[in-house]
Amino acid sequence: MRGVASRLGARHGALAAGALALLALGAAHAAPRGEGRLLVVRLEGTVSPVMAEALSSAVGRAEREGYRAVVLEVDTPGGLESSMRDMVKRILSSQVPVLTWVAPSGARAASAGVFVVMAADIAAMAPGTNIGAATPISLQGPMDSTLARKATSDAAAFARTVAAQRGRSVEWAEQAVRRAVAASETEAVSLGVVDFVAATLPELLAKADGRKWRRGAETRTLRIRGLPADRIEPGLRQRALGILADPNIAYILLMLGFYGLLFELQNPGAILPGVVGGICLILAFFALSTLPVNTAGVALILLAIVFFLAEIKVHSHGLLAAGGVISLLLGSLFLFQGETTRLSWGLILGGTAATSAFFLFIVSAGLRAQRRRVLTGAAGLIGSHGVVVERLAPEGWVRLGDQRWNARGDSVIEAGTEVEITGLDRLTLRVRPAAKEAHS
Repeated sequence: MRGVASRLGARHGALAAGALALLALGAAHAAPRGEGRLLVVRLEGTVSPVMAEALSSAVGRAEREGYRAVVLEVDTPGGLESSMRDMVKRILSSQVPVLTWVAPSGARAASAGVFVVMAADIAAMAPGTNIGAATPISLQGPMDSTLARKATSDAAAFARTVAAQRGRSVEWAEQAVRRAVAASETEAVSLGVVDFVAATLPELLAKADGRKWRRGAETRTLRIRGLPADRIEPGLRQRALGILADPNIAYILLMLGFYGLLFELQNPGAILPGVVGGICLILAFFALSTLPVNTAGVALILLAIVFFLAEIKVHSHGLLAAGGVISLLLGSLFLFQGETTRLSWGLILGGTAATSAFFLFIVSAGLRAQRRRVLTGAAGLIGSHGVVVERLAPEGWVRLGDQRWNARGDSVIEAGTEVEITGLDRLTLRVRPAAKEAHS
């Protein structure tokens, strides 16, 4: 009996060990993919809906997959306030700690980028970088003094809130908005704007390790030294949208869209110019929605096209054309606001010259061609001259070039008489004796 009991006990022990092994294997398979790892995403370029989407996607993935922290590599000249606020809200509500790092050397966090950096749990800068200024700029053109004060006060209050929530310098945050101050990486550390300077990602993790981060009433400690990192590379969609957000690309798409639609209007039924022009305009409008556009610039460009079209229809001795060139040049200069979203001079001058040439030469040549006498088909026969080869009484035969035509006259016309074609009934010409002036 004792032998049987020992054998049963051994069998049960083996089953228990196997069950434990299966449970451990299942737990390993059920572990989040990001456990014990970092998620790194680069935010470069203009603060826009594209960048806000990239940040939100990265933070959401880190929360779902259990990453230890998210590192945002920042290099931005600023951008849209609405996108910046979306990014700040997503960082503040993140369930995983967020680290912002202005990198690499030569990078900056200007304007809207200041708020994004300050909103993180840990903020750092690489050597040779800078942060600031954050004074708001209107996207619809110059603001009067009252609107400017309102926008500045609102941005300053938001900067103070973000800085206070993360324990950063409230005074500097407000001055960055009101007085457009900026700071180098060492100045930012001494002023309490960022936490430290880090030249590399491992140095960033080492210096951040052991620091506290808080969500609500709960305070936790970062443990990220030496952790492996997964880097999010922008997908095809984000890369394409990032390209469209370039002001020069937006300008080119806008002009191509106008060209396409005008081609379609000049040649109804061509289809392709209208399709291409419509797509370019939609893409241009999306790009413009992510950029600081001055509506006065758009209005001047539209006015220039009106002037060019009027010059083709109305002979103003070049006055309308000159007005179109000036309007297009000024509209291109005023289209975008801010030092970071200026069009290149080469593109402005090239676009103005190409558009002027298009309207003043190509379109006008097409209209002149439409006014010329038709030389082919039934309409091309009217007004041409032939010779009667068989007496018309009132029908007979007429030689027109190398061809012999059946013809009908309003009266009897003798053979050898030169006649003028006045119409065509199916395959019968209507003719009359040619005027005497035609012989000269």
